[in-house]
Amino acid sequence: MQRFGQLVTHGGDKKFMIDLSQYDLEKLSDEDLLSLNSLLEDLEIDIKKENLYNPPPESNPNYLFLHNAIKNQRYVNKKLISGYRGCILEGSSRSGKTWSGVDIIIWLCLYVEKQCTINIYRETYNEFKTTLYDDFKRRLDDFGLPNKFHDAQEIKNFKIGKSTIHFLGDGKHGGGCDYAFFNEGMFINQSVFDQTEMRCRKFWWIDYNPSVTAHWIFESVEKRDDVGFLRTTFKDNPFISDQELNKIYSYEPWEPGTYYIEDDNVFYKGKLVDDTNQPPPNKKNIDNGTANEFMWKCYGLGLRGAQTGVIFPYVRYIDEFPKDLGYMYGNDFGFTNDPNAFVKYAETEKEIFVELLIYESIDNPDTLALAYDKMWIEDDLPIVCDSSDKYTGENKGTVEMVNGLQEHGYNAFKVAKKKGIVYWIGFMKQKRINIVKSKLYKKAKTEAENYKWREINGISINQPIDKHNHFWDATRYCCMEWNNEFDDTEEHS
Repeated sequence: MQRFGQLVTHGGDKKFMIDLSQYDLEKLSDEDLLSLNSLLEDLEIDIKKENLYNPPPESNPNYLFLHNAIKNQRYVNKKLISGYRGCILEGSSRSGKTWSGVDIIIWLCLYVEKQCTINIYRETYNEFKTTLYDDFKRRLDDFGLPNKFHDAQEIKNFKIGKSTIHFLGDGKHGGGCDYAFFNEGMFINQSVFDQTEMRCRKFWWIDYNPSVTAHWIFESVEKRDDVGFLRTTFKDNPFISDQELNKIYSYEPWEPGTYYIEDDNVFYKGKLVDDTNQPPPNKKNIDNGTANEFMWKCYGLGLRGAQTGVIFPYVRYIDEFPKDLGYMYGNDFGFTNDPNAFVKYAETEKEIFVELLIYESIDNPDTLALAYDKMWIEDDLPIVCDSSDKYTGENKGTVEMVNGLQEHGYNAFKVAKKKGIVYWIGFMKQKRINIVKSKLYKKAKTEAENYKWREINGISINQPIDKHNHFWDATRYCCMEWNNEFDDTEEHS
């Protein structure tokens, strides 16, 4: 067989290079053709391995990013002195994030480590069977490696060389590991990440589609100096199929080229896209019934777009509170884990104006009153407060808070409820909601993008999820009082 070529050294390994220029392939025997075909297959595997070891510039940017991050780490006495501790891969569907993660694992096992432990995490173990099982089955074949994914029904761990890869889900953080891969990190609990990072000896990475705008990854991991961040879209994946490409493009709700992306938002004619400022529609996708703004923002553009089922999907952000309107205040108490949301509120026939003034946990009326004092809150204006007594106890609760504020001279009182929360949400949605861009408005923006209706089997029902609602509850209390709905016997909603 060596008459077809020669052995050469390349990338640190001996490889067989084929030279067919001196042969008439039509005159080769069947045995020679079989041998040649086998050599070509081996050569293709060698090329793929070489691209793992020394990736060309046209490689998927997710792979290049992880590859360079790991290579650039520098340790002294097991302490990281330069480089990233871990990396985040954020992006649209089919951008190659997970595929690159699989290739990085193979590269680590073949070329970086003689023996190591790699843990892969998902929300539940069963999700591996419909995702990474197939990815590993294909890639292990591509690299000519032993492959148990063709026959086994369930695989909790497997080996590449002397290294072991574990699949972990259902909230398990496992034992110590050298590397950790958090696949679809949006659905993994922070406690799993925290416990794993403490036990991860060398490097970790997370990938996800940004299907939410508020998440522990954004708040406590992405901002770290020792964490790398990369955002990609399906356009960065040169190997995406035509079928996958067409599916993603079918979500686009607007005419291509008529809008632009800036600061994680979509703009048209210099203004943020909302219900009153829409680019020209994508007529083909709308006629086909495939246009979907959320799906396009998240899985097409790779943006942290608002979720489906958002209760207040369209709000307007304004520079200052109107000076010619009378106003009142609203307060939704937050004691330990939840923030105390305090707002300034006004309403007209067609519009609601609200400014977030406080957004932090405050567990006693003295501290809250002191915060009011520093903001020169008028003691004669109404402060409509949370009426829920579920936290009452140990002298900490809504009753104690309201009574304490009154003792400090503020016109605070519990909101009186005559109609339920869904009625008042519907009432507020009939008006344009304007949120003042105060120093805390990003907290209000986060709630606006994530306060949503509960879903059962993918169907939205008329029940809001009790999360991302502190700003909205304070605003709703004001709306209720503004419209003079009183009934002290109504149960808290």
